[in-house]
Amino acid sequence: MEKGLSYKRELIRSMNYLAKNPKTVFIGQSVEFSGNAIFNTLQQINKKKKIELPVFEEVQMGISTGLALEGLIPITCYPRFDFLILAMNQLVNHLDKLRFLSNNSFKPRVIIRTSIGSKKPLNGGVQHTQNYTSIFKKILTEVNVVNLVEPKQIFREYKKALNRNDSRSTLLIENGDFYNIK
Repeated sequence: MEKGLSYKRELIRSMNYLAKNPKTVFIGQSVEFSGNAIFNTLQQINKKKKIELPVFEEVQMGISTGLALEGLIPITCYPRFDFLILAMNQLVNHLDKLRFLSNNSFKPRVIIRTSIGSKKPLNGGVQHTQNYTSIFKKILTEVNVVNLVEPKQIFREYKKALNRNDSRSTLLIENGDFYNIK
């Protein structure tokens, strides 16, 4: 680990950076109220930039796509990679295909944030700890997929996701086991 960098600190730094952009909004479960590790990285973000949602993953992705079509840049947070599967229809058939379906007229940029559930100190079980990175890389053609393994990647990749010249969406995959050990 590089001196001064830690996985969780880099996530907090990245979220604070994203929040400075007037077009960003944070949306999802536990973005405003405690309930998962992602919440702990958003505590310094102004509540006016947060939209707390119930557990309805597919609707969340649809809302995120709609916000992006209106010119906002949603950071849509899925606390577990396993839960993002429930949004696959909206992600694969809508967000990932909108450029093609609209003949490049619509170019929504959504930053999708998810985490491989931690197994330590408590293993959440097979429904909360799976890593689907390779599957998502195969199925998504327009959405960039980035697995955040090292702290030094985190800020660079979130900054890249926000400032992409091509306005493409990005799925950033965190690892819950790294929040407190890297």
